[in-house]
Amino acid sequence: MTPRLLAGPEFELGAERLASHLERLGPLPDRAATADLIGTLETSGLLGRGGAGFPVGKKWRSVAERAGGGGAVVLVNGAEGEPLSHKDRALMSLRPHLVLDGAELAAAAVGADEIVLYVGAAHAGAQRALGRAVAERAATSRPRSVRGSATGGASSNARLRPIRQVPIRLVQPPHRYVSGEESAAVHFVNAGDARPVTTPPRPYERGIGARPTVVQNVESLAYAALIARFGDDWFRSVGRHGSRGTALITANAPSEKAVVLEVELGATVGDVAAMVEPAIRQDDVQAVLLGGYFGGWLPAHRAWAFPLDPGALKEQGLSFGAGVIGFLSAQACPVRTTARIATYMAAQSAAQCGPCVYGLRSIADAATRIARLTPLGDDLANLERWAGQVRNRGACRHPDGAVGLLTHALETFGPEFYQHQRGRCSHSAQVAPVTRTGRVA
Repeated sequence: MTPRLLAGPEFELGAERLASHLERLGPLPDRAATADLIGTLETSGLLGRGGAGFPVGKKWRSVAERAGGGGAVVLVNGAEGEPLSHKDRALMSLRPHLVLDGAELAAAAVGADEIVLYVGAAHAGAQRALGRAVAERAATSRPRSVRGSATGGASSNARLRPIRQVPIRLVQPPHRYVSGEESAAVHFVNAGDARPVTTPPRPYERGIGARPTVVQNVESLAYAALIARFGDDWFRSVGRHGSRGTALITANAPSEKAVVLEVELGATVGDVAAMVEPAIRQDDVQAVLLGGYFGGWLPAHRAWAFPLDPGALKEQGLSFGAGVIGFLSAQACPVRTTARIATYMAAQSAAQCGPCVYGLRSIADAATRIARLTPLGDDLANLERWAGQVRNRGACRHPDGAVGLLTHALETFGPEFYQHQRGRCSHSAQVAPVTRTGRVA
């Protein structure tokens, strides 16, 4: 399958410049050609690629109806706080004009008079690429635009004519897990605090400056720019199982090497493993993490033939999320891995409700004791109990995601947790000492 989002110059050349971008794809269609872009996006079935998987066309329509033709805002979400994800920064760093095309189209479609580039403070390369791309577009003459052909051909002298001139500004939220949540993004732009807020109202109702706001992931916007050029039939021409199109994923190999790939939705985990260089063998993997730290685990023997399809994943209680696939080495201790993730998630708390502040910390502490083979007598039972008590009680979804991953870990690696609670680890010769509450049963 030919890449779509990552087609173009070799990655070693860095960010694609405006001239190359226009030569390859042609200028954006004019206003008349994109009059029903929202309808086209709805027909395409494009889902948001930031984690929640909400339909892009439906989100834009909600803001357009609220804005009534003007006064809305487009927030380009490039926070990417998920530790295992690298795909958004890769897209911003390599194809910045594709992201800006999508932002410009969104602004025209919903009636926005401002675009905010919301790029994580740690993603310096992405910030530079987008900043230079904005400057290129501002400095380029813009005579009358012509529609690009179905193959993307255009004169090398073509110049981008914006559908609507909209001011663009760049903001840099802190590199934290919760910074990318849409209400946290709006809160940061409004008040300098990148923490989720209690809803309603949602950003599409009352967002930046109390205006209707589209908060859209950069990959979603890049795909909107391609659909605007080539149509919903083109988008739907690839894809297996129940989903259409391609998606960017970050494959984290057992060696801890991370690689960004573009795959056809519905491709299997085994297909992804074969795309990594060198290819990942099933025998070298004990389990696969799907969806990142808000995701869940599948044993390798089940995961290898499993389709990367949002619908199929949902049926299994899993999520495509931000397109993260983590391959856990057969030699790694899954209990220690779970404890590290639990500790990270506790430290990333928004610190605005008890389940997050106290619940996640207690869970992390108990998981760490179990992983170190120094558990208290009731630590394992408490993990299961606390996960149920924390779920659906937080001020935001952060605690739900954290305990969701823990629950999957307890189900997938149950025997390992049980052995650790008894003071033994199949990945080491360690035996737990006597604890202060007595010998582990």
